[in-house]
Amino acid sequence: MSASRPLMNASRILSGTSLVLAACVLPQAVHAGGGLDEAAQRKQLVAGVRYVDPEYKGGMKFRTPDAIDNALVQELGKRLRLLASAVRVAPEDAGVALDAGKAHVVLAAVRDDAPVHKSATVIPLDYAVGPMAIMRTDTDIKSWPQLKGRKVCLSEGGLYVGTLAAQYGAVEVVKRAPADSLLAVRTGDCDAAVHDNTMLEELIRLPEWKKFSARLPVAAPRARLAFIVQKSDAKSAAALTRIAREWSANRYPDHLVAKAVKHIAFEVYLDQDVPDCH
Repeated sequence: MSASRPLMNASRILSGTSLVLAACVLPQAVHAGGGLDEAAQRKQLVAGVRYVDPEYKGGMKFRTPDAIDNALVQELGKRLRLLASAVRVAPEDAGVALDAGKAHVVLAAVRDDAPVHKSATVIPLDYAVGPMAIMRTDTDIKSWPQLKGRKVCLSEGGLYVGTLAAQYGAVEVVKRAPADSLLAVRTGDCDAAVHDNTMLEELIRLPEWKKFSARLPVAAPRARLAFIVQKSDAKSAAALTRIAREWSANRYPDHLVAKAVKHIAFEVYLDQDVPDCH
């Protein structure tokens, strides 16, 4: 390992720590119907996300999260010049959470037929995800139903925890983060790893993942990442539509994913102290 790599990892830990500190500021209660106007008055944006990244504590291994939701919340705060904090809101509860004043906005991956379209305004980003599996290239698993009884690694912040056991009878092994899930595939502790296709497609382009580039393609309709606001909040919807269009034009979510994959691959490299399973 070159001398620069530990330094790079240390700088990432410091950067990650600052993000977590920003994200974990305890939000005040949000008034129902507040939206971005209320956030501006309070100088703090409270955003609902499906999974809030755990607080980084000294001595922990830094781990890149499964989703880019929390990073997008922080960027949204910067765009609005507000301190941003995240609270946990299930996508299916977005409309209720907004009406109850739990958050000013919700950021979630939702399908086009999701009920939330009826209860709230959904502003999609040009970024869609679906479940994809990767395995060793010599695997005997060729289809999703063949995951039955096989050990499949996921990460606790991922969208697909619980779905593989329910749909295919897979034995789910939930790890802390993508690096831990992917490392288990490399060492033979899991038969497959399932994460967002956007992340895995980027990962298996790397030369060191060639031996683990067998895949099961997206098996379900993709969900599109979107801002969600109250139906009556036209002003917030207009502002977030402008930001969504700018992010889409700049492919900002895709750049975040590419950056995250490099970090995840490096985390696996640092932690793999046994050879790949043969």
